[in-house]
Amino acid sequence: MDTRAPRDRPNGVEMTGPDTSETTAGGPVGKIVGKVKEAAGELIGEDDVAREGRLQQAQADAEAVARREATETEQLQQRHELETAQQENTLERQRLQAELEASDREAAIEHQRQQSEREAAERAQQEMTEAEQRRRLQAQAVGRTEESAIAERIVEEQRIKRLEEEAMRAERTADAVDPEVNQE
Repeated sequence: MDTRAPRDRPNGVEMTGPDTSETTAGGPVGKIVGKVKEAAGELIGEDDVAREGRLQQAQADAEAVARREATETEQLQQRHELETAQQENTLERQRLQAELEASDREAAIEHQRQQSEREAAERAQQEMTEAEQRRRLQAQAVGRTEESAIAERIVEEQRIKRLEEEAMRAERTADAVDPEVNQE
């Protein structure tokens, strides 16, 4: 094993030291670069370069896992938000449906009340009409009875007048027959 510092390699290849601020590429490019470093390190016998390549691959894998998990977490969050929104929509739909049904019931009750009032008014009007008709019929009957009584009185007065006339004729005839009897 080579005990020299990583920066002092005989073939002139410098390694990234822990005190450097150099960053390695991540993602698919970082994985490819890591594979290249690993292969190059194994080819030239530099374990540090090979290890750095493996570390870079692991970092790229870790970043991919982290991105995948972040995406999954975001998808779960979005799914949760969607489900929450759907539940809220369902509750709102149910509330609106209940409100609509209550409004329909109130409208039906109001319609029934108005119908009952109309029917009561119609019955009252019908009863008033019938009462007026009975009053007119009674008045007509009274009028006919009065007319009949007047007619009967007229007939009776005519009969009395005729009887009086007959009595006067009979008296005149009796006076003509026996004038002394009527003078006493």
